[in-house]
Amino acid sequence: MSSSSSSSDATSQNSVDVEKDPGRDLTIPVSAPSTSASSSSSESLPCDSSVVKDEQLEPEPITFTLPDKKGHSSFTRWLDYIFFSYYRKTFSIIFAANLIAFIVLIVHNRGWPLAPEVGTAASSNLMVALLFRQENFVNLVYEIAVACPHSVPLWIRRRLAKVFHYGGAHSGAGVAAVVWYIMYTVVTTRDYILLHNHASLANLITSYVLCTMFCLILAGAHPTFRRKYHDYFEAMHRYSGWVALVTFWIHSVFAGEEYRKRDEHPKSLGMYLITTPNFWTLVVSTSCSFLSWGRLRLREVYPEHLSDHAIRLHFKYRDMRPFYGLKVSTRPLAEWHAFATIPDDDGTGSGSKGFSIVISNAGDWTKATIQNPPKKLWVRGYPLHGLLFTSKLFKRIVVVATGSGIGPCLSLLYADVTPRRVLWSTPNPSTTFGDKIVEAVTKADPNALIWNTRPQGRPDMIKLTWQLVQESNAEAVFIISNPKITRKVVYGMESRGIAAYGAIFDS
Repeated sequence: MSSSSSSSDATSQNSVDVEKDPGRDLTIPVSAPSTSASSSSSESLPCDSSVVKDEQLEPEPITFTLPDKKGHSSFTRWLDYIFFSYYRKTFSIIFAANLIAFIVLIVHNRGWPLAPEVGTAASSNLMVALLFRQENFVNLVYEIAVACPHSVPLWIRRRLAKVFHYGGAHSGAGVAAVVWYIMYTVVTTRDYILLHNHASLANLITSYVLCTMFCLILAGAHPTFRRKYHDYFEAMHRYSGWVALVTFWIHSVFAGEEYRKRDEHPKSLGMYLITTPNFWTLVVSTSCSFLSWGRLRLREVYPEHLSDHAIRLHFKYRDMRPFYGLKVSTRPLAEWHAFATIPDDDGTGSGSKGFSIVISNAGDWTKATIQNPPKKLWVRGYPLHGLLFTSKLFKRIVVVATGSGIGPCLSLLYADVTPRRVLWSTPNPSTTFGDKIVEAVTKADPNALIWNTRPQGRPDMIKLTWQLVQESNAEAVFIISNPKITRKVVYGMESRGIAAYGAIFDS
């Protein structure tokens, strides 16, 4: 599923009344064995992909009752499960660490920090921000978190699964870097007033250029602007970042030339630069960008038309293990769209080389891709782990998807690592996404709840999810849907004591 404007999530409302719950009693027939992929049609039970034969006796209904939500009030629940998210906690921890560092510098220098120290703090935060957007580093963080065995208590595994909130580290360090650099610009301005020389003037000019670029990046990354003007956000982030990186190197040379002369025994410029932390943090930051863009390639695409609403694009240039996502584009300097990959080897051992992505109509780019399937697409960076990779931390899970959200889930279903139940709500599943995808769902869970919203209307996602949790004794719920449903289901489960994980939008 795309993380950009091509995603079906981008078309959905971002706010949700999480306190609004429908009636609490739910009566569901006992699941019968699945007979065919067509069981998701109008002949199926109201919320089950299996078909009950005419000669079978009517199954005994089972009633599931939603328990009361935890917490003393809706406000305390809002604080616990929404406001104090792990994303915000991570952001706050990083910002608090920088505040402590600032106080230490002030105390150490008796009220006025030295420019080189402030510059090092700024470049260090910039390095952290870029590392948490570099695919190999992020994959390493995921691998470390998910290496935890099932014998570890559930409360620890539940928290490790929050690793996908790493965006809080990216944004926390990024905001801190901007604040530090504004401070650095103030200090260099003061130094220029006191010491008039060519090096300090060049240092001052490049400082203001950098400060301007950083502020543009920060302003464009605001969730409201990013959501409404995603293409502009991408352009501002990319080009301002490139200008800032080049300017930072130029600035480091001028700053080194100025500040090395203040030492009692000045070193050569080259020796001074390589002995400063600022130089090495810049090397790491630059490497992060080169590692991603150095993997830019134009790849052959083999389209598989599913319907007027969806298309499946196959790539044959490499194998792909489960739980990875990839960025694709038709205009690599303008926009990128991230999708979960699906191994073409469905676990049968056939050894088919390649992988695919499922794209549904959710915007201009996706609509154009479905109507005029590309023969080639640009890909960039290394395949990246996503939310569903953390499902390996649990013994049993429930997978919830709506519409094209089933695409990312197919990678998990093909992996066949964790026992799971599946709930998929979508209009006309076979017609929209094809029998192959429906068969993949029913193969992963023969009693999958496939809800056809055309004849049946919209389901109560919280109640159906709760039903599957109780039936399977699942430890966690994973949902891939639009922002409104994702937040509603995650809140509905978390507020009742069930670990639930959904994508973070505009993180």
